[in-house]
Amino acid sequence: MNGNMEYVQVLEHVYEKSLMLHDPSLWHPVLFFYHIDALAHIDYTTGILAYNIQSPKNIMAAQYMRWRIDEEKKGDRVKFPGFIVWLKEHFPEKFERLPALWRCIYDPADRASYRSFRIVTDPDSKSPISPQVFFEMTDDFFEPEFLKSLYMEGSLSTLFEKYNTETKS
Repeated sequence: MNGNMEYVQVLEHVYEKSLMLHDPSLWHPVLFFYHIDALAHIDYTTGILAYNIQSPKNIMAAQYMRWRIDEEKKGDRVKFPGFIVWLKEHFPEKFERLPALWRCIYDPADRASYRSFRIVTDPDSKSPISPQVFFEMTDDFFEPEFLKSLYMEGSLSTLFEKYNTETKS
């Protein structure tokens, strides 16, 4: 362990969350993929801040992150970044209610990105992201109204399908 217990607490916060009251099998498959993917990026980023990079936990997380690169290219998953930009342009109120991590990573106007699978909010900063930011990122993905919007008939799923239809023509 790197001795950074604050980040271990973030990981515990992530792993204490539950989808027990939800049925992710009824969510839009693309939105499900990116929901879990965002949590994996939070896990990986906080994991390397909490534990040695060569810990089994971080090695396993890195293996998942490598696998997801090919997975995000399958089917309609490739459209997700464009969907976020489209939401910003056409449904700004819905865009503003998205989890902050999705907004900053997929908005080309924002400098945040995934770099070597880590979440980097400011490429010029040498400081790690505050643990509090990770707590907030995690909570965003478990906000009840957001989770409801992921179901196939939910508002975000419906908008994703509308985007899909508009981009096919």
